[in-house]
Amino acid sequence: MTNQRKNTLTGLLFISPWLIGFLFFMAYPIYSSLKMSFEKVFITPDGIKSQFIKLDNYQYALFKDPYFMDEVFNFTKSVIIMVPIVVIFSMIVALLINQPIKMKGMFRAIFFLPVVISSGAVITELFAQGAGTIPMVEQYGIVSMIKDSLGPGLADPIIEVIQKFILILWFSGVQILIFLAGLQKINRSIYEAAAIDGASPWETFWKITLPGLKPFILVNLIYTTVDLFTNSVNDVIKLIKENMFKIETGFGYATALSWIYQALILLILLVIVFFFRNKEGERERKLGYRKQRTKRGTVS
Repeated sequence: MTNQRKNTLTGLLFISPWLIGFLFFMAYPIYSSLKMSFEKVFITPDGIKSQFIKLDNYQYALFKDPYFMDEVFNFTKSVIIMVPIVVIFSMIVALLINQPIKMKGMFRAIFFLPVVISSGAVITELFAQGAGTIPMVEQYGIVSMIKDSLGPGLADPIIEVIQKFILILWFSGVQILIFLAGLQKINRSIYEAAAIDGASPWETFWKITLPGLKPFILVNLIYTTVDLFTNSVNDVIKLIKENMFKIETGFGYATALSWIYQALILLILLVIVFFFRNKEGERERKLGYRKQRTKRGTVS
């Protein structure tokens, strides 16, 4: 057996629990959900009945629903602003924790603890009681100042990010641990060589730390995007749940909204991966071009 086939079998062995779970518990519900999105679902005393209505649910959601697309557009704008803030904040905290300080484990636990306790019901109740907002934002007129300085199209998502800054802190625990794992994989001898050559901490960060963290930045971008789009305080998901129990819309229309929302998430993830890979490929091409020029100059 070749090494490539051994590696393939090893990989399949590791993902086999997920594959088995997907086939037994997720494949049929996903198919039923997709089928239901093309139907009008009725709940009758005799059980659930459905009527095939082609693309009517999708057409109504995209072109006639007065709330869904506006809610999706506004939430997407806030997520586009929140994702880089969460990733940058997580990187900064990871860099601080990775320093030679005492009680690193305690600090890791402090930042990861909200991820453990903030389940859907808990975080929903906390936000209902106002625990997810910063009172001084309203008290000192920060919101009104932003509205007066910026247009409503840019001011509304910025205000939403500021009001959900506590949420940013809560949802940064996993990203911090991922960045810490990335920092610990960078060889310390590289930093020692850079220090001997007289590199400053700022130069070391841009030339060594940041390139070493690039794969982990992509992972955190994907994770944060999915996490923000699917958390329990998401207004779009609340709207989908409300349509689920309305008589005039019901399960079929709510399922169609879910598939549209999922398609949007996948599209954003593809854009992130394409942009990130494209930048990485461009950097590698430039580096290869410089190496070729250096080699040609040496030969000549």
